Amino acid sequence: MKRRYFFLSSLVTAVYLPEKIFQVKAETENTLTIEKTEEQWRQILTPEQFNVLRKHGTERAGSSPLEKEHRLGIFSCAGCNLALFSSTTKFDSGTGWPSFYAPLKGSIGTSMDNSFFMTRVEVHCRRCSGHLGHVFEDGPPPTGKRYCMNGVALKFTPT
Repeated sequence: MKRRYFFLSSLVTAVYLPEKIFQVKAETENTLTIEKTEEQWRQILTPEQFNVLRKHGTERAGSSPLEKEHRLGIFSCAGCNLALFSSTTKFDSGTGWPSFYAPLKGSIGTSMDNSFFMTRVEVHCRRCSGHLGHVFEDGPPPTGKRYCMNGVALKFTPT
């Protein structure tokens, strides 16, 4: 009985606790400047954007047209329009998501993501705290980082 209780409580924790785990820790001195209620976010975002940006969801690999975007331009937050990545740092990681080796200075924050029984570094928008994706240590030079972003969380503006 004790094992079942432990397993059940672990499962409940894994399902209901992630929102509490995603505590925002900005990488810059800048503080968050946009706060909206859940209903306000639902009014300005598509259901897919809301799921990713506000509920820490993930889009299906290969589903974003931004993965194949190769023009010069800026990738911004779909929630608040903050410029996040330059196309000059974009690369094909082969993962099915738009990937970059560096964000624009002061544009992102990170936090530890302990969901799904693993530890990853979550990347979020510095201004609205929208979930963008994760950063990994297997990227190309010069940073060695791979910012693996959900395309639905981004907007592209060509230059």
